[in-house]
Amino acid sequence: MISNIANQVFQQVVEDYHLHDEIYHPINNPYSKDTVEHLLYLKCWIDAMQWHMEDVIRNPEIDPVEALKWKRAIDKSNQDRTDTVEYIDSYFLDKYKNIAPQEEAKINTESPAWALDRLSILTLKIYHMKEETERKDTSQRHIDSCKEKLAVLLEQQRDLSTSIDQLLLDIENGSKYMKVYKQMKMYNDPNLNPVLYGKGKK
Repeated sequence: MISNIANQVFQQVVEDYHLHDEIYHPINNPYSKDTVEHLLYLKCWIDAMQWHMEDVIRNPEIDPVEALKWKRAIDKSNQDRTDTVEYIDSYFLDKYKNIAPQEEAKINTESPAWALDRLSILTLKIYHMKEETERKDTSQRHIDSCKEKLAVLLEQQRDLSTSIDQLLLDIENGSKYMKVYKQMKMYNDPNLNPVLYGKGKK
């Protein structure tokens, strides 16, 4: 089941990242580049980096110049994340290219890779919420609240894992089919963002 593979890879990433806990620590992807595991590892590593960038930029005392630097880093990370999700969907498109959909086959609201994207981020949420339950410098009320949230996150992880496996099974048996739309983000494209291509300049 792909969810078992993904959850194992995502957990490995979170543990690997927090060995150093540095945003720009070099990635050491242990999987061969021609495997889906390689893409999943890369995807979750980008998520881990961006998670901590988002923490930094929310510091109310951050210098505005420093904040702008991090905002641009987050924009780049978002583009890297989107590109990697599309690479993962390309993997599935190739894997199922010879499957003939049934006559009444339906399309899913999201692609397999975007569902795996949510699973990756859930892994990070679970890790950091668990950290909150282990704090020694806060109230019992806070810890109890975080334990309740952690239980919900773990339930979400189980449900999402099951849904992803079911989606791929449906694609394999032809009852659903894949159709992937590129995100076509406009704000990073100098040909599409009017600020970047100079629209309105006198």
